[in-house]
Amino acid sequence: MTQTNPSQAPLTEATRAVDSSDHGISKKGLSAGSVGLIGAIVIGISCIAPAYTLTAALGPTVSEVGTQVPAIILLGFIPMLLVAFGYRELNRRMPDSGTSFTWATRAFGPWIGWMAGWGLVAATILVLSNLAGIAVDFLFLAISQVVGNPEIAGIAANPFVNVVVCLLFMLGATTISYRDMQTTQKLQYWLVGFQVLVLVIFSGAALVEVANGNAFDATPIELSWFNPFAVSDFSALAAGLSLSIFIFWGWDVTLTMNEETKGSERTPGRAATLSVLIIVSLYLLISVSLISFAGVGDGEYGLGNPDIQDNVFFALAGPVLGPLAILVSLAVLTSSASSLQSTFVSPARTLLAMGHYGALPKKFAQVSPRFFTPGYATIVSAVVASVFYAVMRFVSENVLWDTITALGMMICFYYGITAFAAVWFFRKTWFRSVREFFFTLLFPLVGGVILSVLFFTTLIDSMDPDYGSGSAIGGVGLVFILGMVVLLTGVVIMIWQAIKRPAFFRGEVLSRASAD
Repeated sequence: MTQTNPSQAPLTEATRAVDSSDHGISKKGLSAGSVGLIGAIVIGISCIAPAYTLTAALGPTVSEVGTQVPAIILLGFIPMLLVAFGYRELNRRMPDSGTSFTWATRAFGPWIGWMAGWGLVAATILVLSNLAGIAVDFLFLAISQVVGNPEIAGIAANPFVNVVVCLLFMLGATTISYRDMQTTQKLQYWLVGFQVLVLVIFSGAALVEVANGNAFDATPIELSWFNPFAVSDFSALAAGLSLSIFIFWGWDVTLTMNEETKGSERTPGRAATLSVLIIVSLYLLISVSLISFAGVGDGEYGLGNPDIQDNVFFALAGPVLGPLAILVSLAVLTSSASSLQSTFVSPARTLLAMGHYGALPKKFAQVSPRFFTPGYATIVSAVVASVFYAVMRFVSENVLWDTITALGMMICFYYGITAFAAVWFFRKTWFRSVREFFFTLLFPLVGGVILSVLFFTTLIDSMDPDYGSGSAIGGVGLVFILGMVVLLTGVVIMIWQAIKRPAFFRGEVLSRASAD
C-alpha cells in the first residue's frame, strides 16, 4: 500500500475528473512540493547533459550535414517541443510519476502502457552506464591536464581501473538519488551552473578569436546554416536528425518529478518546455561559434576531421581558451557526473509507479520512510546499470557503444507512444477550442509521426553491418540486433508479469479513460 506523507497534496479537481472510475491514478507517498520551477528546469538541463552530449554529437553531425548543423538542431528541436506540449497536457490532467507508463495505460490499455514504461526504463538505465563511463574518461583526462602528464589519461583504458572507478561514480550518484530531492537540487545548481557558464565562455571566446582573425578556419556565419532544405539528401537529413533527437533527450525527467513538484499540474510542463528552449539556444550558440572558428573541413582542428569527432570540445579547447582549456574538460566531466545523478530520477519513479499499480512486484512500490524517495527502485536501477557496464566493458567495447547507439530507437519508441497517447486520451476535447486543437491534437500528432518515422528509419538503417561500430552477426548490423533484443526482452518480461500479476493487465488496477 502507499505510504503516508504528511506533505502530500490532495487530488486536484482536474485529476478527480479523469479518475471518476475506481481504477484511476493515485499518489505513491513521494515528498510533495519539494521541487520548484527553477529546480525542475535545472534538473532537466542536467539530465540532457549539454556539455557531454554536444561534444560527442557535434562532430558526427557535421560529417553528415556540414554547416547545416544549426538547421538540424532546430529541426530536431521541433518534434521535441511538439511532444513536450503533449506531455504538458497529459500532466495537467494526470500528474503521475509513471508518466509514459501511466498515460499510455490510461489511453491505450495495460499492454501498450507497459511497453512504454519499459522503453523509458531501458533507455535510461542503459544510458546511466554510458554516463558513468564517460565520467571516468574525463576524470583521468582532467587529471592529466592538471599535472601535465598525458599518459595519465590512458589509465582509463585499463578495464579493471575503468570499471572500479565507474562503480564508485555510480555509488555516489545512487547515494544522492536515494536521499531527498532537496539534496539533488542543491548539487545540481552548482554542477549545471558551472557547465553552462563554461560553455557560454567557450563559445564567446571562439567568436572573439574569429573577430580578431585568430581562428583556425574562419567561416563567415550565414543564414543558410539554419536552412534544413540545404542538406544534400534525405539520408543525411535523417542521420543528422537522429543525432539531434539524442542531444535533446532527457527533458522529460521534469515530468517524472510531478508528484514532488510545487504546482504538480502546471510546473512540470512549464519546466519541460523551458528546459528544451534553453537547451536549443545553448546548442545553437555553441554550434555556430565552433563552426565559425574551426570550419567543417578535415584539417587539424576542422570539425570534419574524423580524428577529433569523438570529442570536439577537448580538441578545440586549447586553440580557443589557451591555458583555461582545462575548464572545458571539467565542464564535460561535470556534465556527465551531474547527468548520471539526475538521470536516476526517471527510471526510479517509473519503476515505482509500475510497482504501485501492480505491473511489477510490490517491492518496487517501496518509498523510503525517511527521504520519501523510491529507494528500492533507485537501487535496482543502479545495480542493473552497474552490472551491464561491467560485463560489457570486459566483453566488448563495441557491444557497449552499439547498445548506446540503439538507445535512439528506444527514445523515439516511448516518446512516440506518449505523444499518440496524448492525442487519443483527449479525443473527445479536440475541437472544444483552438487551444485544445493545437495542444492536444495537432502538435502531439505531428511530433509522434516524426518520431515514428525516425524509429522505423533507424530500424531499417541499423540492419546495415556498417551502422554504428561496424559489428555484425550473420550479416545483420549489431545495433539492430541489440535494439530488438532490448524490445523483445521487454515483451518477455511483460508476458511473465501478466502471468504473475494478471490484475493490472485486466485493467482492474489502472483502467482506460479519456478526457471529457
